[in-house]
Amino acid sequence: MTHKSNPSHSQGLTPKFHPELTPSLEELEKQERRLVFRQFTYDDAWTLGSLLVELARERQAPVAIDIHRAGQQLFHAALPGSTPDNDAWIARKRRVVERYGSASYLVGARFRAKGSTFEESSRLDPDTYAAHGGSFPITVEGVGVIGAVTVSGLPQLQDHRLVVEALERFLGA
Repeated sequence: MTHKSNPSHSQGLTPKFHPELTPSLEELEKQERRLVFRQFTYDDAWTLGSLLVELARERQAPVAIDIHRAGQQLFHAALPGSTPDNDAWIARKRRVVERYGSASYLVGARFRAKGSTFEESSRLDPDTYAAHGGSFPITVEGVGVIGAVTVSGLPQLQDHRLVVEALERFLGA
């Protein structure tokens, strides 16, 4: 899906952040197949996290950003307007990626496509897991999911799209 810039956006958000452009399950699954790393190092975490900070600052987005690999936090930033609640949301969304091996937004969308919600049907504690957009798997070619990059502070689709935009730029996809 291609979007042209809209100069009327006073908040600096890209057209990709329009809530009415909700992606299909097929589009979300294609993102995961496409956004795969050859490797993922400490330096990659720093570069990706710094790119997310730059994108969020351009948009004055009040977000917290987190990158985890194999149970270790490699990057964290909290921007103006974010709160400790964002860190709690990050942990809950990241646990969904770790459990399902898919983006938190995609997991929630799969439940919605079946006419239910994650909270109603997953049988998981909603204080521990949140299938809301913003956490995306770090997948390494030939290895699988090794971690997650997570953003919290915007509406869930905007959180998801911010992460996807950063991954696309980082990977040159």
